[in-house]
Amino acid sequence: MKRRLLTIVGALALVVSMSGCGYNSMVSLDEGVKAKWNQVETQYQRRSDLIPNLVNTVKGAAKFEQSTLTAVTEARAKATQVTVDPDKLTPENIEKFQAAQGQVSQALGRLMMITENYPQLKATEQFRDVSAELAGTENRIAVARKDFNEAVQTYNTKVRSFPTNLTAGLFGFKQKTGFKAEAGAEKAPKVEF
Repeated sequence: MKRRLLTIVGALALVVSMSGCGYNSMVSLDEGVKAKWNQVETQYQRRSDLIPNLVNTVKGAAKFEQSTLTAVTEARAKATQVTVDPDKLTPENIEKFQAAQGQVSQALGRLMMITENYPQLKATEQFRDVSAELAGTENRIAVARKDFNEAVQTYNTKVRSFPTNLTAGLFGFKQKTGFKAEAGAEKAPKVEF
């Protein structure tokens, strides 16, 4: 019995020594993924904060279809209710978050398309300013998502590489999921003139 216990302890010591500082580097990479996730949420929050300004600007300058403004407002409300704890970045949670934000993007896209019919609205300084802020925020969201995906890739590479994969398995480090392209994104949009 004593010999068996020594064998188990020896095997564990060998695993830990083979992986060197693998545990600490995995913790560091895991924290990096969480920090990048927080940046993703921050940029989506920035967009969410701009939506009321855009809706009010449009509402004040044009006689819009109420359904379009309502759709944007409702999509924003639903999206702000979907949050993901950085410790629970499961594929399902990421998918729910991405779906909610996708609805906001679609609603904003419809709103911006409709504004094309209102040249007097597009000419107002307030609309131009809010539109520019929104466009800049969409770029920030894209960068934050890219940075998050890169952090996830670095983390997953470490977790799956030998010998740190032994330490990862021992301490419960699991692969994480990044953002994926929206369904249908692989198809080119149909453009008609």
